[in-house]
Amino acid sequence: MSVSGLLDHLLENPRFSGYISHIQKIPAHPPDFCPVPDVLPARVKEWLLRENITLYSHQGAAIDAITAGDDVILCTPTASGKTLAFILPFLSVREDERDATALAIYPAKALTRDQLKTIRELEQKTGIHLDPAIYDGDTPQHDRPLIRAQAGFVLTNPYELHQILPWHRQWSSFFSRLRYIILDEAHQYRGVFGSSMSLLIRRLLRICEHYGSSPRFFLSSATLANPAEFASRLTGRDMAVIERSGAPTGDRYFILYNPYREMSLPRSVYSESAEILSVLVDSGLQSLCFTGSRRMTELVSLWAKNSLMRRSPEKAKSIAAYRAGYLPIERQELEKKLKEGKMRGLVSTNALELGIDIGSLDAVIMTGYPGTMMSVWQQAGRAGRSVSDAMAILIAMQNPLDQFFMRHPEEFFSRPHEHAIIDIKNPYILSGQLLCASAELPVRPEIDTRWFGIGISGQLEALKDNNLIAPTARGFVYTGRRRASELVSLSQISEVWTVAVRSRIIETLDMRQACREAHPGAVLLHQGERYMVSSWDHENHRIIARQEDPGYYTKVNHQTGITVLERIKSRTIQAGTLVLGRVNVSEWYHGYRRMVDEKTISTESLSLPPITFETVSVWIEFSYAGIQSVSADRDIEGSLHGAEHALIAMMPYHVLCDRWDLGGLSTICSPEADGKPVIFIYDGYEGGIGLSERAYDIYEELCRNARSMVMECRCKDGCPACIYSPKCGNDNQPLDKKGCVALLRALEE
Repeated sequence: MSVSGLLDHLLENPRFSGYISHIQKIPAHPPDFCPVPDVLPARVKEWLLRENITLYSHQGAAIDAITAGDDVILCTPTASGKTLAFILPFLSVREDERDATALAIYPAKALTRDQLKTIRELEQKTGIHLDPAIYDGDTPQHDRPLIRAQAGFVLTNPYELHQILPWHRQWSSFFSRLRYIILDEAHQYRGVFGSSMSLLIRRLLRICEHYGSSPRFFLSSATLANPAEFASRLTGRDMAVIERSGAPTGDRYFILYNPYREMSLPRSVYSESAEILSVLVDSGLQSLCFTGSRRMTELVSLWAKNSLMRRSPEKAKSIAAYRAGYLPIERQELEKKLKEGKMRGLVSTNALELGIDIGSLDAVIMTGYPGTMMSVWQQAGRAGRSVSDAMAILIAMQNPLDQFFMRHPEEFFSRPHEHAIIDIKNPYILSGQLLCASAELPVRPEIDTRWFGIGISGQLEALKDNNLIAPTARGFVYTGRRRASELVSLSQISEVWTVAVRSRIIETLDMRQACREAHPGAVLLHQGERYMVSSWDHENHRIIARQEDPGYYTKVNHQTGITVLERIKSRTIQAGTLVLGRVNVSEWYHGYRRMVDEKTISTESLSLPPITFETVSVWIEFSYAGIQSVSADRDIEGSLHGAEHALIAMMPYHVLCDRWDLGGLSTICSPEADGKPVIFIYDGYEGGIGLSERAYDIYEELCRNARSMVMECRCKDGCPACIYSPKCGNDNQPLDKKGCVALLRALEE
């Protein structure tokens, strides 16, 4: 069945048609070609002519900019030919300078395998040797010396680069000839990962300078609202920005599908995703379904298989789950089967949002708004490569932002992409990266501020006081016993835990994930199987589980406490005082519920150590007049609580984050504000990642959008589509919708 035929089927079938809120046809657009740039070598021009390849306008613009000596960020959609845009300029460099080297950094190992194949094909067809090689954790030890000595184009990932830099003397020849650094899927470098990556790049450039090189940058990215600012923060360089894509597209049909359109007969968003996936696969459309969590990836895959088993048992075997936490060999086999067409339906977390070559798909399902418009178009772009028609279906959850877009499709389709935020001042991340830098080359505060900022003297003194570095005549050097790169994580600030079943590792989790999903007594899903968590081995950061299906699932309860450490800045607003500052957050995971069909069947207590961290928060201290905006018959505590949830829910509308990146606390009498009512919103990562600073700047606009979202919801007293939160550790009690609206109105004035 064709894509348009499947759309007709959905519209004609009352089982689905009543839940379709909006259909947007995004028309095909023709290619915008450009002449072959004169700067390309003759052998490359001959290959393009021989293969009948015409370059798109954005590819030509990127080649011209790089050749002119600019650093470039290219922001165009998935499958628009970004690889060719960054490989061809280096072919020109290698033609003129035979021993020049390039370093390509990818956020995932799977991307390096795709790219190596493409580079080798170009090398063979043009006759220009690049000597490419992958150097990552899977590279055999016996191959590594040869790669370091002879490779001209090294493909790696941030985690491996983090381990390479301390051994830079073994790479001295490569780094001295380094002319070109490629950062593919650069938009992935945001939040904690982005802050760490920006400092890792500065460590790399510091080493390059030591060996006498100054490489140019090429960044490829999804579309961003602030590409120039983002690229500058990530690399420390000003960039030429290329945003207009010349690649062709086919017709794309985008469906907004709302299981909660009729509140009297709502349907589960996950069961709807499973059912629609089974229909797509049964209709012959190869499809990819994105979900927001590991648990639901497993469940949706299982339910889709079961649904299709009744109609076509053979086709049901072509549906599987794919997510982080699987072993590399499992993921590689799934990618291969999808690309070969053997796998007809794959349910994935955002692990497949990246540009891994999985072939041409017909349809994409998004189980809930993925948190950012950037992710929406990245995920939708996985279907309909080149000029083929494609379908994207966003199945709304019963949460505020999803339901807001269902009511306002014009906002959804006209919404600009978000700002990507990188905070290079996070003291915890900076401290770790300085520790690594001191293990690579002596750190001299009077010189190295150009790489790490003017505040490094205090950080260095703190590291010295902890006997991790020592001053020498050449600068501060690392003195710890373990390798510095082993002590410092790029992607998280908390420690990593592993889940073991009969001594076999099946999962890796950070501390907060472990508390939420794998606490003692939790039911953990993996590859469609259920596991009971029996205990924690705190000394070895290991979670012990056994395979068992108890017939229920679990949901954790937690409480939060906040202590203000520093008020950085504040301003008076109509309802009180808005403050930005540093706070200490303590999260207690004190119990969990056993649940069946979203109903609690029992409650159990937990005894876990609290998670305590310092971060940045924005908060409002309500004046007497401000709190009086809530009428006397309303619940003040419930009004504050509802406003807290609504503000957090609308933050992803403004910045590149999701609600899980933020935390909140509301209290009617805060000792941190002389007993005043307060709403805190804080960055959910130690040291902060820049989200609260952004919220401080746009607070009134944030309140205005949050109030509109709550007012438009058709419920009477609050629901998951407006002021309920899936993160709430107090089971969404108490909440007062009308009081929440009154508070938000006072805040926006």
